[in-house]
Amino acid sequence: MDLGLKNKVALVAASSRGLGKAVAMGLAREGTKLVICARGKDVLEKTADEILLATGVTVFPLAIDLNEKEQIGWLIDETMDLFGRIDILVTNSGGPPSGRFEDVAEDDWKKACQLTLMSVVRLTRAVIPSMRKQKWGRIIHLVSISAKQPIQGLLLSNALRPAVLGLTKSLSQELGASNILVNAVCPGYFFTDRVKQLVEDRAKHEKKKASKVMDEMVADIPLGRMGNSEELANTVVFLASEKASYITGATFSIDGGMLKGLW
Repeated sequence: MDLGLKNKVALVAASSRGLGKAVAMGLAREGTKLVICARGKDVLEKTADEILLATGVTVFPLAIDLNEKEQIGWLIDETMDLFGRIDILVTNSGGPPSGRFEDVAEDDWKKACQLTLMSVVRLTRAVIPSMRKQKWGRIIHLVSISAKQPIQGLLLSNALRPAVLGLTKSLSQELGASNILVNAVCPGYFFTDRVKQLVEDRAKHEKKKASKVMDEMVADIPLGRMGNSEELANTVVFLASEKASYITGATFSIDGGMLKGLW
C-alpha cells in the first residue's frame, strides 16, 4: 500500500532510541525526509547512520534539549532552512522521573512540566505556520497509557500526560479547517530503556527481583507480552499518511489490551 509519504518532511522528537527511533525508521522506510533530535549527539548520529543504512534515506540529526525553549526554536529554524517546510511533527520525550506524591518535590513538578507538556506546546506552536501555509499537516503526540490509566509509582506522568490529550483534542478543533490533523498515541509497555528503568525502580521500592516485577507487568497485558517498537511505529506512520485523512482529535492506545477503560 502506498501511504503517500514519499518526500514528505518529518520532524521526530526524542528519536535517538526507543519508540522515537522506531517511528523515525518507519517513516524513513516510506521515503520520508527526516530530521531527528535528542540530547546525546553521539547516539543520535549513530541512529541517523543506522536509518541511512537500512533505508537509504539521509537523516539530519540535530542535538538539542527539549527542556530549552531557545533550542526548540533553533531546531525548527534549522529544519525549515533544510527543507523549507515541515509536513509531519511527532512529539515525544523521555518520561518524567518515577515517584509517589510524597517523594516528588515542587522543583520536580516544574521540570516535568517543561519536558512533558511545554516541549509539546512549543514544538507544535512552531510548526503550525508552515502547515497552515501549505494546507496540509500531521501532528502526532506520543504520550503514554498513563494518560488514560494511572500507573503505580508514576505520579508525574499520571498528572501531566492527560494535559497532552486535552491539547490534542483542542488543536484538532482549531486546525481542522487548515487540513492539519492532530492525534495522540498512547503506548503501553514496550521493552525500551524507559521500561527497563521503571522495572528497576519498582523492584527497588517493592524489594522484589526485577524478573518478578516484569512478570507482574506482563500479567496485566491480555496479549501476554510487551510490544516491540515497530508495532507502535506502524500506527504512527499510518496516522502521518494520506490514508489517515479523516482521522483527527483521536487517541489510540497501543498496549496489547492493557487499558481497562472503555475509552
